[in-house]
Amino acid sequence: VQLQASGGGLVQAGGSLRLSCAASGTITSINDMGWYRQAPGKQRDLVATITRDGITNYANSVKGRFTISRDNAKKTISLQMNSLKPEDTAVYYCKANIRLHFVRDDYWGQGTQVTVSS
Repeated sequence: VQLQASGGGLVQAGGSLRLSCAASGTITSINDMGWYRQAPGKQRDLVATITRDGITNYANSVKGRFTISRDNAKKTISLQMNSLKPEDTAVYYCKANIRLHFVRDDYWGQGTQVTVSS
């Protein structure tokens, strides 16, 4: 199983970026998927999650600015980030709870850097 994240980059404050993450491999099913971020010297924090049925959850700091979406057929999630702030600067990781036959576990992508300049 592999999670491949893409879409990070450098953007000015107030700008937008879109992150994508694709799961691949011999996957039986995917439950919750989400995005987390880790700034230098800080712990990894939840940004947004989405269930298989499309129920979303957001960190308070990103509500109204970020939107998570999911395509179950393509095994992908995206994170549309608008009105970016310098404090959004971090490495963003996608995570998926994946079942392989009878075993369910959490998998992480490799991380993609988002840098917001002031």
